[in-house]
Amino acid sequence: MSVPCICTTLRSASRRMIAFYDETIAPVGVNIAQFSLMRSIARTQPVTLTALGRRVELDRSTIGRNVRVLEKMGLVELGRGEDQREATVTLTEAGHKVLEDGAPLWDGAQKSLEDRLGVDFMRQLHAALDSL
Repeated sequence: MSVPCICTTLRSASRRMIAFYDETIAPVGVNIAQFSLMRSIARTQPVTLTALGRRVELDRSTIGRNVRVLEKMGLVELGRGEDQREATVTLTEAGHKVLEDGAPLWDGAQKSLEDRLGVDFMRQLHAALDSL
């Protein structure tokens, strides 16, 4: 193999980005995956677990596990949808507070990366990753 593996490079970069954002968002008591999931819930709540899974590109069982962790933390509530077989999820007051308190931390992380990498490169990076 004469060129570096793009998959390996992306996985390594992903781990570093996750660690960076996890450290940044830690003061509000969640990790970046939880914070991102809560942001997705906030945008469309109440949202069914199936619809949420589609939105964040995770299978139904993974979404269910991740939401149950947030429920145990008191950040979301599970309910029933129009179809009684389907669960819905909404943020609790504590969940909204985490998003409110975490937003400036997340904004700071974004700004830090823009300062480090440049706004133009960040746009190019978004476009390249979105095309995958």
